[in-house]
Amino acid sequence: MKALIDKPALSSPEKMDTLVEFKRTFNADFCELHIFETHQTAQNISLKFNDLTFTSMIQGKKQVKLGNSSINFTYQPGASVLVAPNEEMLIDFPEADERPSQCLALTIDSDFISSFLNRQNEERAKINDDSTWHISSDAYYISNSLGLAGTTNEILGIMLDDNPQKEQFAKKAISGLLMNIMKSQGYELLEAGKAKGRFAFVVEYINAHLHEKLSVETLAQLAYVSKSNFFKLFKQEIGLSPNDYVLQQRIKMAKRMLSECMEMNINEVAYQTGFSDANYFTKAFKKMVGLTPKAYQLKEKKFLS
Repeated sequence: MKALIDKPALSSPEKMDTLVEFKRTFNADFCELHIFETHQTAQNISLKFNDLTFTSMIQGKKQVKLGNSSINFTYQPGASVLVAPNEEMLIDFPEADERPSQCLALTIDSDFISSFLNRQNEERAKINDDSTWHISSDAYYISNSLGLAGTTNEILGIMLDDNPQKEQFAKKAISGLLMNIMKSQGYELLEAGKAKGRFAFVVEYINAHLHEKLSVETLAQLAYVSKSNFFKLFKQEIGLSPNDYVLQQRIKMAKRMLSECMEMNINEVAYQTGFSDANYFTKAFKKMVGLTPKAYQLKEKKFLS
């Protein structure tokens, strides 16, 4: 389930000097937080930043094209996008007349990022086949994890406050944000089949054997690490514990089966996705999806009819 960013109060239109990408800016020595609002429909609005910029959609909807590439996507709450230095974003606001859009953009000084990454690689070096901590250009679109949304909300609170220790608090929070970005990118790259190394192999094995009983001992052996280290290193790599990742993948598989096989019995779906207890499957599914498996199946059936 995608995590959402807290909503700062929207500005009053009469106090805005423009209804398209009205900007409020909050500064620290090594970063700037911009909160953009658009209150009327607009097309092809250009936006770029000098430094690497983390953006996250708070409310509303945008249609975004990145630079001269063919990358074009709908940007809605629950997602974040990394924008490279001087990369142009061309933005449409198709629904802003009825639903104002609000988005944050956090520009981070390149020296701060380099210093943080160097420190991580010295103090918390990865074991994943000579991989290093880095911000990937191959995973620009990120679904918000709870960790990513949590650190983003923390930064919002810090930057909007006038606390005299703002700089110190912001450094700690943005370091946490960078770590969560890298973990989220690791997850996105694994899901897209673009990651390499021992944990990519482990994830491939998990997804091929979701219908079977999966033991941490077996997964740790595949990664050539001890069981105790496996928990820590797996979470370090993708931001989820092995158990949480397996559960998430099983629920995704169950959603797909419930959508594609409308007459399939719920107990059979539970069994086919590796759950030995149908009651536990129902509880886990509802907690993650917000609906019971049967209600989800009926919703999909109604949508397709």
